[in-house]
Amino acid sequence: MEKCAHLLVAQPEALRGLWLERFFRNSVPDSLPFGALHIELGCGKGLFAVETAKREPDILFIALEKVANVIIIALERTEQEGLRNVRYINKPVDDLAEFFSEGEVSRIYINFCDPWPAHRHIKRRLTERRFLEIYKQILLPGGEIHFKTDDLPLFEFSLNEFEQCGFLTFNTLRDLHKNGPVGIMTEYETKFYEQGAPIYSCVVRNAE
Repeated sequence: MEKCAHLLVAQPEALRGLWLERFFRNSVPDSLPFGALHIELGCGKGLFAVETAKREPDILFIALEKVANVIIIALERTEQEGLRNVRYINKPVDDLAEFFSEGEVSRIYINFCDPWPAHRHIKRRLTERRFLEIYKQILLPGGEIHFKTDDLPLFEFSLNEFEQCGFLTFNTLRDLHKNGPVGIMTEYETKFYEQGAPIYSCVVRNAE
């Protein structure tokens, strides 16, 4: 953790509303200006964050992961790649509105979050309306949520929550990799794909 400390944002609330400005100002001369801010909720070991940041050098990518032992692996992976456009937050999603200001985020990735199947745990699901209202607040008008899961009940639940909260849903797929791998996969996604399990995905847009 100490070796990779420069990749970990210890006080994200201090950067609220200033992410693009701060990282653009501190970027090195040969880097592209950061044109948008994307975040991932629950980045795990960081494979998706790292590969996405590599493909989109003009995007400032902020990945959240609350489990310290897991985020260390993500930090080490990023350090090895020498990426300048990805940073990590080791805090829960509940505090998201304290880290990002209204309309500051262009895209949110939610990849294979815990489905919390028990009814008593519904409010812990990252696609439950309590969280969706936070996402609506920090997303700019027209901003998007990219959602993937292997859990069909969670997917059906999420589609209903998106609609109830006024998001516009499109690109809804019930077997994303039916004809071969599509896009960047997470560690979990690769495992599920190799097992032949369908991946459910959709993109939802914040109302203009």
